[in-house]
Order: sequence, then C-alpha cells, then structure tokens
Amino acid sequence: MAVVRPFMGIRPSQDLVEKVASLPYDVMNREEAKEMSIGNDYSFLHVVRAEIDVDDNVNQYDKVVYETARKNLDKMIGNGILVQDDSPRYYIYRQIMDGRVQTGLVGCTSIDDYMNNVIKKHEFTRPAKEVDRINNFDYCDANTAPIFLTYRKNDELNKIINDYIKFNKPIYNFTSEDDITHIVWVISGDFMIDNISKIFENTEYLYIADGHHRSASSVKVGLKRREENPDFTGEEEFNYFLSVIFPDEDLFIMDYNRVVKDLNGYTKEEFLEKVKDNFLVEEYTGGSYRPVDKHTYGMYLDNKWYKITAKDEITNKENIVDRLDVAILQDNLLGPILDIKDPRTDKRIDFIGGIRGLKELERRVDEGMKVAFSMYPTTIDDLMEVADTGEVMPPKSTWFEPKLRSGLFVHRLS
Repeated sequence: MAVVRPFMGIRPSQDLVEKVASLPYDVMNREEAKEMSIGNDYSFLHVVRAEIDVDDNVNQYDKVVYETARKNLDKMIGNGILVQDDSPRYYIYRQIMDGRVQTGLVGCTSIDDYMNNVIKKHEFTRPAKEVDRINNFDYCDANTAPIFLTYRKNDELNKIINDYIKFNKPIYNFTSEDDITHIVWVISGDFMIDNISKIFENTEYLYIADGHHRSASSVKVGLKRREENPDFTGEEEFNYFLSVIFPDEDLFIMDYNRVVKDLNGYTKEEFLEKVKDNFLVEEYTGGSYRPVDKHTYGMYLDNKWYKITAKDEITNKENIVDRLDVAILQDNLLGPILDIKDPRTDKRIDFIGGIRGLKELERRVDEGMKVAFSMYPTTIDDLMEVADTGEVMPPKSTWFEPKLRSGLFVHRLS
C-alpha cells in the first residue's frame, strides 16, 4: 500500500509567487531558459536551470552549475523570496487549462515504494539525464521539482479535497503567461492530514505519469544519503520525494507527434506504396488531419495531408504495448520503411508535443524535414495497463498538459 505523507515545504511568498513559478526544467533548452529568465531574478529557473547564471562556455553539467543552483536557492530563502513552513502540511494544487480542471494533492512519497513497484513506471530512463537531476537535488539538498503521479480515483479522497476547497481560501491563485490558472490551498490540520494519509495506505498503487528521470534521480539521492547515514531510521526526509498526485479521471494526455528528416532513399511514390502494405492511405483535403480514433494517423508529405489507417492484421496483438499506436507506427512504418531503428537515439527523427499544434508539423516539413505523423493520444488507461503488466512504453508516448510549475513547492532532504 502507498505511503504518502505531509512535509515542511519551502514555497514562494504570496506577493512573488507569479514571478517565482517557472515551467519545468525539461521543456526548454539552455538558450530558451536564459531568455525566459531575463529581467526576472525571482524565477525558479535560477535553481532548476542554473546554467543560465554561469558563462555560456561552461558545460551545463559542470559542478559549478549545481553549486550555483544551491547558492541561488539559499539566496532566495535568505531574502524571503521563498519561505519555510513551520509544520508538516499537504497542499491541494489545482490547474485550469482551456476550462479543463485537474486537482492534485502535494505530498511526499516513499523511495521504498518506488523500488518495490508500489509506484509503477512505464518508461525507461537515460543515465545521463538521471545524473543531471541527481546532482541538482543533491547539491541543493532538496527536491527542487515534483514528480507527477496518478492513481485510480478514490471517491472518499475526492470528497475531502472538494469539500476543503469549497470552505477554504487558497494561498495562491494566479494565471501564468501560458494562460494556465494555478490555485493552491494548504492543509495543516492534524485530523485532515491523518485522514488523507490513511486513504493512501489503502491505495494499492501509484503511477508515474510524468517525471521518470526526476523520480529515479530522487531515489538515487535517497539511497546515497542512506549510505552516508548507515544508522538511518527510514523517517528522514531523504527517504521521500516530492510528488503531486492526481486522480486518473482528471488527467489529459495530448498527442506526441513525429517528424522524420528523409524518406530513407525512397521517392514519394515508392514510399507511399510501401506504406500501403500495412496501412490504408487516403488523401485528406479538409486541412490538417488530427486523428479521432485509435490506429489512425495523419501524415504530412509534400504539402499534402493523408489519413492512414492501420490494417487489422497489425493491430490485433495480445501484448498491450504492441497495440499502442506509437508502437504500431514504429514497428510497421518508422522502423521497417524509414529505418528508424532506435527512436531514442536516431538523429533523423524528432518529436513534437501536441501543445504546439499541427501547424508546427507542417512548418517543420516545409522547412526541411520530409514527413510528419500526427498521432491519436495514448490514454491514461493504456498507461496504467502497461505499468500493471510491467511493460515499458515506446519513447515519447505521452505528453501531459498542463505541466506542473516549478518553484511552488520545494522539499528539503535534511
């Protein structure tokens, strides 16, 4: 059963929260992070992307970057930009995007639950990306960004959260520059805290929705601290990592689309004939094509959109992963026709989050890429089924929106 507990958070002062809160560290590159932080010394990017504050010639993974992150965090606390809670608390974090609401609980989850698969995963991680966040968390002595978790909805917990929202004022309520509203309530009463913790004790599993590298890094920092403190009891803060936990019914997964640099030596006509071996191909004249059903795809090629539909013989698979649209496209088109053997490492393929729209696919192809594919989004049920069976999704299978803001909550490890 899941262990979830409150924590003594570090969070922005109410008058500076809009300036502090930043997009997650992994949705931008170094140059974009630097541009976003211009004129805003309060931005939490100075902690999660501290390379913006060192010389451009310094490697972004150099230890001076992580030392700078720690200095910036300490400075923000020392100057009252961030304030420390005086008792353990849960928070309620609500996000509203285009009228759609998702409401999660902010607390700390157990590194042992992660290792014992009570917290279930659905993606592989890359060691280099883990090391980056290991260093950020370890140098800062803090989880500087939360993990995005989900669970199968619990009516009792939903009622507790909704009743609390109804009768209590939020501590934060602001709309960020991307038109997403962020509202936060603090829960500090012992009875409420105990009740919430007990509900999670009866929750069989939690699932990582987004943040596999952050969670793996948090666990490895915790294990490192255990080695450094052989008399640890298990109650120390480094045994837990910062999480925002949403019911599955609230979550929205967007399409995660693909663009490819070339046709692997085929002409347009030869390529289309190859695609027809496993897909029905139709020209689409209604503008950009966004799939509305599983096993259908949009394909943008030579200024023209096509609707392609996977034939039954390649969709009727027993294994849940093999039935995913991203796997069907990879196994029957990207791999055998375009020779994209490993989409994690192949430089000929790129991935475009659905938040950027289908016009971005058109732009990328019109400016030099050769073909783009619009995808039907993976569902939250697919994600949970994959995790429950111990399988791993193909890379770039899910794009969650809205993203969790960084800087709203910080969890000290000691």
